Amino acid sequence: METVQQLIPLAKEVLAPKPRGKLVRLYVLGSVLALLGAVLGLVEAVCSPFAAARRLRDEEAAVAELRDARERQARRAGALREKDKPREALGSGRALSHRQHAS
Repeated sequence: METVQQLIPLAKEVLAPKPRGKLVRLYVLGSVLALLGAVLGLVEAVCSPFAAARRLRDEEAAVAELRDARERQARRAGALREKDKPREALGSGRALSHRQHAS
């Protein structure tokens, strides 16, 4: 309230001499920009919780996607190991095949 009470005498002083058109336009422009800044700040304050929640959901989705990709990769590696086990059980089958051709 004190600020408003201080602004009223200031406005009276500014308007006491006949205001020039450029000065009035400058004050109007400043007032409009100040009002626009206040409105944008209010909108940002109202919308920021929703944006934070959306970022959190996006991060959780990315983490879940990475976890799924790692699980798929581990399953593929396990399947390849299972597939290669019978070959290892035979021993060095490739070396034997080379040997047959060499003799």
